[in-house]
Amino acid sequence: MDNELKAMVLDYMEKGFLENIIDMFRHDESLFPMIIDMMKDKRVRVRLGATALVEELIKLKPEPLIRMIPDIAELLKDENPTVRGDGANLLDIIKHQDALPFLLIAGNDADSNVREIVKDAIQNIQPLP
Repeated sequence: MDNELKAMVLDYMEKGFLENIIDMFRHDESLFPMIIDMMKDKRVRVRLGATALVEELIKLKPEPLIRMIPDIAELLKDENPTVRGDGANLLDIIKHQDALPFLLIAGNDADSNVREIVKDAIQNIQPLP
């Protein structure tokens, strides 16, 4: 992926241009992997924007997000507990059965906040008995 494009999109996200970014992603599925970069970004606004982006894209174009579940699940292994929690939250937003195996493995995370987010995600995805 073009590093200049990635830097531009992440900077736009920080500046709050979420609607423009949603429009870009809606028209170009090749941008979807950038969500992983957004979630690892040090800037809180970029990470929050990425969450809002996924909330919108799951309504507009769920298929690419479902295909990305294994990549998003890699966030559950990040050294930063904030990134791990954000990854679990994205899987919760996507609410697809394919995320369950990854979440079940992450259920014993060292960080109590991450464990709570993972537990909630599992409960939200698993069908009720």
